[in-house]
Amino acid sequence: MQERGFDEGSAVLLTLHSPRQKFFGLLLRLTSAGMELRGAALESLDDLARQVRAGEPCTVSTVFFPMHRVERMELDEPAGELASLAESFAAKAGRGLEEVFGKIGGGERDA
Repeated sequence: MQERGFDEGSAVLLTLHSPRQKFFGLLLRLTSAGMELRGAALESLDDLARQVRAGEPCTVSTVFFPMHRVERMELDEPAGELASLAESFAAKAGRGLEEVFGKIGGGERDA
């Protein structure tokens, strides 16, 4: 099994506080000041997947969360038989996470 870290383009799940929320997306940048992600609030991920599958117009957000709001960040990985969030999203949307959220890296940020 290959070791992975929190690299640019990694799918991550953030748990935030004040107010409490969860955000899922692709990591754009991680600094001591905070983190920049492209994605969606976890509670809207299923709706986003349905919109994508139906061919409806939809957008994802590029957001910055200051480090003082971040309670936890975890890589989106499958756990045994349980699929990762990215795998579940792709199955529901009919398109891969990178295709919907945009390619990361190489100086290009296409949504």
